[in-house]
Amino acid sequence: MAEPAMSVTPYWELTFDADGDVDRAERDRLTAEVAARQVRDLVVFAHGWNSDRSGATRLYSRFFAPFPGLAPGARIGYVGVIWPSMRFSDEPIPDFPRSVAAEPARRPALDKDTRHALLESFPGRAPIVEQLARLLEQQPGLEAELAEFGRLVRLLVEVVAPGPQALFAADTVAEGVPQDEPAMFTRPAAEVCAEFAAALAQAEGAEGFSLPNPWDGAHELLRQATYYAMKRRAGTVGERGLGRVVGQLAAAAPGVRVHLVGHSFGGRLVSFALRGLPEGVRTVASVTLLQGAFSHYAFASRLPYDPRAGGVLQGQQHRVDGPLVCCHSRHDTALGTFYPLASRMACDAQGAVEEFGLGQLLGAKWGAMGHDGVQAVPGTRAMTLAEALRGPLPTSGCVNVDASAVVCRGGPPAGAHGDILHPELARVVVAAGRIDRPAA
Repeated sequence: MAEPAMSVTPYWELTFDADGDVDRAERDRLTAEVAARQVRDLVVFAHGWNSDRSGATRLYSRFFAPFPGLAPGARIGYVGVIWPSMRFSDEPIPDFPRSVAAEPARRPALDKDTRHALLESFPGRAPIVEQLARLLEQQPGLEAELAEFGRLVRLLVEVVAPGPQALFAADTVAEGVPQDEPAMFTRPAAEVCAEFAAALAQAEGAEGFSLPNPWDGAHELLRQATYYAMKRRAGTVGERGLGRVVGQLAAAAPGVRVHLVGHSFGGRLVSFALRGLPEGVRTVASVTLLQGAFSHYAFASRLPYDPRAGGVLQGQQHRVDGPLVCCHSRHDTALGTFYPLASRMACDAQGAVEEFGLGQLLGAKWGAMGHDGVQAVPGTRAMTLAEALRGPLPTSGCVNVDASAVVCRGGPPAGAHGDILHPELARVVVAAGRIDRPAA
């Protein structure tokens, strides 16, 4: 039975914890009922920065709503992935009610919803969250307080238990060693906050000669550090969680065709699920990434700036029995400005900005997939959204679809990052998976 707020049926949810462990009752129900209902096409959607089940369910209900009309003869099932992610409440989601996407709070203070999300996402760290909130509220003028803020941010997001977390956070590897661990935690916090504050002012079109408030940058440092933790967690849940479940589903219902869809870090999650598939499983018939918040080089075998290194997901697109479609938009400020700036903190970002200018660097070494698509993968096709909708889409390989025509709404700091509730994007998923074709 569908959830009360769900627009489609049959609908199931899969809930994962931060370590990728799935709710076994939900998993067993899914595998049993997909086979019993003779579902042929199963669309599995992973959210990005929704912080609770109700917000994720609303997103899935809105996105799934067009599917029955787009493929009326198909036997479609729907899955919503629930994983412990979060968003800052000053990041509005276009078309969502105010209860889900709060009005922007006065930056840089933390509003109660964001505090609650931090406490839920980082259990056991309540004293740290309260100290961070107090510093953002008071905005003390000494550099030492910014340094303390940076120290607290590191404590908030650090992985205490040993494990393979570093690899799940990295986007590139060389000789098996992660290459893009962020150094925004190791550089002087005052410098990092100043750079983030300048980027915020530029993204918001600030004019005049007043200096940016470094505490605006501190707020952004907390946001980016939280995103880094969610990025790491998305990889863990994808490979250790969803990939294994898809493998179990393939054994229980060998005729089902799985279509993985992910927004933001959910795109990273479903991509890492490919790496977690058991050997020989060819159940995944398509992957569609909506504003994917990970490196545009993640699938590359060789990096243009370092031929000894490759993407952490190199070759994983070949695990798909169909295309891997990446929808991207130039209006996504979160990925066009702040993602590469945070990633570049591993090098001398300030010097690079001074030498080349911020704009020149946005699509280069540290770019995000949701801003300019898959890069450095030979044979990748590039299409406009109109071309993709006219079809046909390629039946294999990587495909970049410029969705800027519809993914275009949203103010700073995220821009159009959350603007994905469009029937055109649902049509891309249907076309990528060939869901509307007659059953064999």
